[in-house]
Amino acid sequence: MEFEQYLAELQIEGATIVTIALAALVILIVLKAVRIVPQSEKYVVERFGRLRSVLGPGINLIVPLIDRVAHKISILERQLPNAAQDAITSDNVLVNVETSVFYRITEPEKTVYRIRDVDAAIATTVAGIVRSEIGKMELDEVQSNRSVLISTIKSSVEDAVDDWGIEVTRAEILDVNLDEATRAAMLQQLNAERARRASVTEAEGEKRSVELAADAELYAAEQKAKARRIQADAEAYATGVVAEAIASNGIEAAQYQVALKQVEALVSLGEGSGKQTIVVPANALEAFGDAFKLFGRKGV
Repeated sequence: MEFEQYLAELQIEGATIVTIALAALVILIVLKAVRIVPQSEKYVVERFGRLRSVLGPGINLIVPLIDRVAHKISILERQLPNAAQDAITSDNVLVNVETSVFYRITEPEKTVYRIRDVDAAIATTVAGIVRSEIGKMELDEVQSNRSVLISTIKSSVEDAVDDWGIEVTRAEILDVNLDEATRAAMLQQLNAERARRASVTEAEGEKRSVELAADAELYAAEQKAKARRIQADAEAYATGVVAEAIASNGIEAAQYQVALKQVEALVSLGEGSGKQTIVVPANALEAFGDAFKLFGRKGV
């Protein structure tokens, strides 16, 4: 009786162990089947060594014990180490160009199975494209059209790495360095250009000064001519008035004007310093008399 009870207890314990083992297996299978992918990554899943799928961010399910996550790829933007390479411009100037490239992986399945070292492949591609593009340009164009050169390099790199599932987000030319001999020649050329510009500016200033002086003289001449014209118009007007008076009043008006002029001349002569003694012509009294007579007639 006791033996049968012992066997029953063993059966119960065995069933419990089996249940626990099955539960553990189920939990393990569930854990293997569920894959939680972070927002910044993508998982490449293989089945028996072949590409099965690419898991995006969030909760994903795979077949446990058959599928496995072979690669965890970050999709964040990356920056290649700054690289410097020599290039020769179309005018045979040796330059050292320092570049920097930013990229991110958009199709991990291509990156994983088509290229081994992504960074080295992109760096080599960039170096070749930079040398090729700079070889088409003169040194002055490289310095002045840097933005155009950057756009061209970026576009060319994008076309070259498209099969690798990579997107080039930005390409930069950090610096264009020259050797000492070229620097000295460029400095000499720059100084000569500055001297030329200074000479041109000085010559233009002198030319402008002469033009302004000529304009001033012309303006002064025009003003003098205008003043003379106004004076002539005034004299013509006064002559016209006198002529009209003579035409209206006859010879008496003319005699009246002559007499007034004689009186004014005598008065001016008497007002001068040291001229208290005045010699009056014999006909002066007659002129005064005529003037007063005429004045009396005018008053009447």
